[in-house]
Amino acid sequence: MSELSREIQNCRLCADRFKATHTEHEPRPVAWFQKGARILIAGQAPGARVHESGRPFTDLSGDRLRAWLGIDETIFYDRSQIAIVPMAFCFPGYDAKGSDLPPPKVCGSTWHDRVMEHLGEMPLTVLVGGYAHKYHLGVKTGVTQTVKEWRSRAPHVFALPHPSWRNTGWIKKNSWFESETLPNLRARVQEVLND
Repeated sequence: MSELSREIQNCRLCADRFKATHTEHEPRPVAWFQKGARILIAGQAPGARVHESGRPFTDLSGDRLRAWLGIDETIFYDRSQIAIVPMAFCFPGYDAKGSDLPPPKVCGSTWHDRVMEHLGEMPLTVLVGGYAHKYHLGVKTGVTQTVKEWRSRAPHVFALPHPSWRNTGWIKKNSWFESETLPNLRARVQEVLND
């Protein structure tokens, strides 16, 4: 584990913020990356299950994301192959209605650039969800338009919707995503892993 990963895991910047959420939880940063990885998965923030497990995407969203990428858990959790860097390293909590709170900006502004510099250039970046799209691409477009423009960024960057099961309707409505985007993404993942 790198010194930077240890610093992130010890971060308590948002302790007061998390105590004030409906979940009233403690920070538990999940830093899952190492220099030399071939694929960057840039996401939003850990969910409640990830907060409990201490491993990214240990939930139904992770199952769907691995299926989209065409890889199993062994490869997905191999830090020498895949770096998983969300916009916030801790579970942000839920509001009183049970909805996910957004990733705290202080996390990204404190850690994100340092992590990106530490990792350096990678052959493939997979951007998961609108927060990652906006940060890494600087876009102001919505998720649908950003994902639909995948050809203009391939083969080095693929923007995806969040793999949450709440987005099943979006996936059905945008059938091109499964028929065009995902086969190209899977092919690129295999190309990078086998290079």
